[in-house]
Amino acid sequence: MNASQAVRETKLEGIPLFFRGKVRDIYNLGDKLLIVATDRISAFDVVLPTPIPDKGKILNQLSLFWFNYLKDIVPNHLITGDVENYPSQLSPYKEILKDRSMLVKRARRINIESVVRGYLAGSSWKDYQREGKICGVDLPEGLRESDRLPQPIFTPATKAQSGDHDINITEKQLIDNEGEEVSLFLKEKSLATYKKATDYALSRGIIIADTKFEFGILNGEIILIDEILTPDSSRFWDKESYQPGKPQLSFDKQFVRDYLESLNWDKTPPAPQLPEEIVTKTREKYQQAYQKLVKG
Repeated sequence: MNASQAVRETKLEGIPLFFRGKVRDIYNLGDKLLIVATDRISAFDVVLPTPIPDKGKILNQLSLFWFNYLKDIVPNHLITGDVENYPSQLSPYKEILKDRSMLVKRARRINIESVVRGYLAGSSWKDYQREGKICGVDLPEGLRESDRLPQPIFTPATKAQSGDHDINITEKQLIDNEGEEVSLFLKEKSLATYKKATDYALSRGIIIADTKFEFGILNGEIILIDEILTPDSSRFWDKESYQPGKPQLSFDKQFVRDYLESLNWDKTPPAPQLPEEIVTKTREKYQQAYQKLVKG
């Protein structure tokens, strides 16, 4: 399959569009939302012109799996991912919605990225090299790139406006923004969810180096929303080849980032096209993550 067969954008006639994000098209169904995962891919906060075929289906199926697996820790917004159980007005769009969409409860989003890091990678590695800490959390001296942290740490960030990078904040800043009770809930549930997920993933040969969760409020209750533990929101490493002290073999879009870093591109729109080889290999990496985690 080549990029021309991918779903870059959806248009559901008669169904009001609520929001079009970097990857997902979200439709307004009153007290519910329809989230459609397209095959768009972004890097450095820029949507690339070349989609990755089947990427949306893989992201959606992984989120469905995790929402069900982790619902005992914290409730979530999922109603169903089965198009046969969707409202009747969506019936004409079953074909395009199958496998790449979910019907969810509409909640009021808490504008915080609840990031959990278990390993030293990406921006956290750069921060550690510069300051010896991440988001105000002190770490032992002498850690190497990709080292496992003594224990997972919660490093919240503020949700960025479109096109801007998320901004890391301290726990004190989180409490100042959201209050102590909400902040403690976000931290406890994020760490507990990460632990259960990482224990499971390790048994399937994948290290979840870090990930981010989003929460919302529905009828006074805090619930998990958005996507969860996908290659777009997490770093997935191959357990078998894991070797600290260097970057790791990954099953996420780091492969695309590495390719783009090799080009003379200033990371502002318009982004360059991806060659077919990069598209094919990226699709394979997403498929490998799904096969390992869900199919076994």
